[in-house]
Amino acid sequence: MSDYLTRTAQSRISARPGEHVLDWHPGSQKATIQIGESGQEFLAGWRPPRAASDLLLFGASVYCIDKTSPRRASGDAWTRNLCLRLPVADPTAFVDADWPRTLAFLTGDTWRIEPYAGTQDPLDDIDGVPDSTTGGSAAADAVCLFSGGLDSLCGAIDLLEADPAARICLVSHHEAGQASVAQQHLVKALLDHYGKDRVTSRRLYLRPAPANASQHRPLPSTRDNTTRARSILFLTSALAIAAANGPDTPVYVPENGFIGVNVPLTRARVGTMSTRTTHPHFMNLLAESLRRVGIDNPIVNPYRLTTKGEMLEQSRNADLLRRLAPKSLSCAHPETARYAKRAQGNCGYSYPCLIRRASLHHVSWDTETYAWDVLTDRALLDPRTRRGADLRAVVTGVLAERPDIDVLRNAPLPSGERTEFLNVWRRGRTELRSWINDKATGPLRARFATPTP
Repeated sequence: MSDYLTRTAQSRISARPGEHVLDWHPGSQKATIQIGESGQEFLAGWRPPRAASDLLLFGASVYCIDKTSPRRASGDAWTRNLCLRLPVADPTAFVDADWPRTLAFLTGDTWRIEPYAGTQDPLDDIDGVPDSTTGGSAAADAVCLFSGGLDSLCGAIDLLEADPAARICLVSHHEAGQASVAQQHLVKALLDHYGKDRVTSRRLYLRPAPANASQHRPLPSTRDNTTRARSILFLTSALAIAAANGPDTPVYVPENGFIGVNVPLTRARVGTMSTRTTHPHFMNLLAESLRRVGIDNPIVNPYRLTTKGEMLEQSRNADLLRRLAPKSLSCAHPETARYAKRAQGNCGYSYPCLIRRASLHHVSWDTETYAWDVLTDRALLDPRTRRGADLRAVVTGVLAERPDIDVLRNAPLPSGERTEFLNVWRRGRTELRSWINDKATGPLRARFATPTP
């Protein structure tokens, strides 16, 4: 069991022996949850109600636990036993929310959540945070998750085009690197195109803080790279801003339905080895947990029954989307190319990159340059090469015929919508199949390409 205690500046609770401490002190060297590269810019100028402040602290804590608890140390090198104590205004509501069930589905771990009474708001006494609830400098009619990927770019453009008067707040998370660069480029482009009166950006820099002498108990230096809980941080930060603007302000999660159901490519990827960030079952579990802690803001994925290629095809401003698409980052390994002395950006071989290329091919936009070209690189087909694992899994699991029941392998689907989700899975596979059949050359085409049904 890995035990963690979250404390705010006002907490007087002591850590138990062996318990890791997540100290929430935005802007202070005492913090073990680092928020803001030079302070707490994300929090300045707006304030949510207490329930949403507690939720933001919860999301930050879960993310830092996920990052500092290595899976390889567990018995099966994956499933961890994790415990979190944290201060909230209403401990009973937090228990009733059954967060362990929601988190277990997302991360594949066993969780125990032990809320304790926190008398003060986590955002009290932080420079720049107003004294009362307000959208303030983050005022918006809707909040949209903005990762810097192609889906989030498409979603932001569609929201801004749908209502010429709507104010949209784009919420991002980063720890620097290529994702941060993509977010900055795209936010600037959207600001230039739609104007500062319509686009607000809140970019959250948050991570487990590196050890320093001011911290009471520094966190372990080991970092896990699976980060299945990142979506909790992403969503809770967006919900906090939405709640500051009112309980009816929606949070949009633009993610294509094919990656949402995320049917495991092979049997070895069943379960949380296949990500569940926007799986409809997780979204339903999350909504119920949120309702029980007093967060009523709706979470909407307008593309839950749409493939990535269909998102691009149906864009409300295809010209703008096509112009900005090359600046977006849809990659699981954006830093890898640096070590191979290749141009950084979309690596080309990760599963998100493969889906990206198939979707761009669907609208005849697949003209970008990638660090590795899976359509021509012979080495990626070598089973001894880890870099080609996703490509080989796609060939095995997507191009081959599969029974419809496979769509349920990751998790149950909402009652009454199984046919719709089954169809979006089929259409997504067709996009991948068509791309490889139309564009592959050399060994990939000769050995694996099959006629499109």
